[in-house]
Amino acid sequence: MAGEKVGCVVSVSDSGGASGAASRGPWSGSGVLLAPSPGVVLCHGALFSPFLLVPERPDGAQHALLLPDSFSPGLRIRVLRPSSTTSSKTGFARPDEASPALRFNPLSGFLEAPGGLESREAELLLLVPCRPFQSAFAKVFGASDEWRFGGEEEEEDGEEAASFADQVRFLHWFALLRVLDGDFHGAGAASCVPAALLSKGDPLFTCGSPFGAFCPDIFMNTLSKGIVSNLAGEGNALILTDARCLPGTEGGGIFAVSGVSPQLVGIIVAPLCWKSNEWVGLTLVCAVDCILESIRNILSELHLFPKTQLLRLPLATQAQKVAVARDGPVQQMLAAVVLVECGLSWGSGVMVSSRVVLTCRHVVSGASSVRVRIGPSPEQTLVTKGKVVFATQDASPYDVALVELEDNLFLFVEPVLASRFYEGEDVSVVGFGAFGQACGPSVTSGILSAVITVEEKPVMLQATCAVHGGSSGGALFSTHSGKLLGIVASNTRDHSIGATYPHLNFSIPITVLQAALLEYTRSRDLCGFRELDRVADRVRVVWRLQREPGEVPLSKL
Repeated sequence: MAGEKVGCVVSVSDSGGASGAASRGPWSGSGVLLAPSPGVVLCHGALFSPFLLVPERPDGAQHALLLPDSFSPGLRIRVLRPSSTTSSKTGFARPDEASPALRFNPLSGFLEAPGGLESREAELLLLVPCRPFQSAFAKVFGASDEWRFGGEEEEEDGEEAASFADQVRFLHWFALLRVLDGDFHGAGAASCVPAALLSKGDPLFTCGSPFGAFCPDIFMNTLSKGIVSNLAGEGNALILTDARCLPGTEGGGIFAVSGVSPQLVGIIVAPLCWKSNEWVGLTLVCAVDCILESIRNILSELHLFPKTQLLRLPLATQAQKVAVARDGPVQQMLAAVVLVECGLSWGSGVMVSSRVVLTCRHVVSGASSVRVRIGPSPEQTLVTKGKVVFATQDASPYDVALVELEDNLFLFVEPVLASRFYEGEDVSVVGFGAFGQACGPSVTSGILSAVITVEEKPVMLQATCAVHGGSSGGALFSTHSGKLLGIVASNTRDHSIGATYPHLNFSIPITVLQAALLEYTRSRDLCGFRELDRVADRVRVVWRLQREPGEVPLSKL
């Protein structure tokens, strides 16, 4: 795989210098080999933050770049990658001596003496901020303390959690390294494509080393796959993917999957994030072409390192290198899913006709009218009002509401409703989870893990797509056929420990609603929907999940 050919681990430590200060580190994370000879490596800048000498860490307003003299003079950098003579992870030799004590760092990198790896000393050329990513991040995430990024949800040993500003101060910084003691002969070179060529739903895979330099014979260049969940900023500088990554993969590569060899399209910034102490199953990525352009601009303006290999690295721009279908099921469902706003809260909804939207009862929150935003992005949005014509009772196991729009949308493409469900089939969820209208609806992928039936009729669909707050009322659909399978109603929350599991979620089968929808669209008769309040007790038991029998089964999302 292309990712394994260019993936590496970067380890940073501090000898303490002539002053006699105690050494620090080593810290480690992932990196990407941009060129093998001379070796040029790109990694995330936060790896160097503990060694910064300036009183204030970079905040974008004060620093255009950081040069080596901004860091500890005793800085030592090692780049590790699989030996060109080793064909697989199983061929790595283990060190003879016992492993040193494990040390945790903010990038979750642990250090173990490498075995079976090519290890080269490297020098830091510079750290640069990626302004397009920084701008996009500010628009999507704002400056709210409800967001957290990093390897752990809470600080250990009772330490006070870092402020939002402290957490994100280094997110948009990237480091450029040059290998000193020998080239990486036989290694590959990253072939890059602009993120502007991506669309939501495109397949991706990631290559990074969980836990950095800890146990590289096991974790070096671990692969994961997912899709483009969302995009934001100029040139799609900010990418969100549902590929599952772990701490230590910061600085690893994201690769676009196409008919030719995979192309490097982004660098992992944060593999884990939380919103309001709930885990959001998405990985934050910065577009690699935006990073390289930022580096080029700075080198050009300051006339630094004129002979560096980076200036000669080509950046491919051929659209066919990441050619994917742009009129497939994902694009159709993106057009059908809308944002439903009720006061200060929001959820999702699915347009099933030119004026009718299906959503969840708890999204409309007892309101008689809502505001509906229709469009794939904040820049292309139509806002209209909708009347809540029906909502199930609180005691009903089916969390459903029906909204009729004031305006007819004549260009609307009606989704095809599924009549059968196949456990194990590839599915996707489209909804406005976590981000609202900040960057349009998100897409997450998974499988239909279970179809729960009562009297041989489906009453609940269970899927593994990442679902979080705001996804309620969104669409669960077949990735291949594009058929609408159900309406997302909840994910799973363990109230005893306050944990939310985004990859275990439940949807109302569209077959439960299909007859009622047909009746309403033909005659505006709500009798079919009112039957949802009079379902069998066995259906109520299914949707109650693990709640006490006497407790009202409200949605958990």
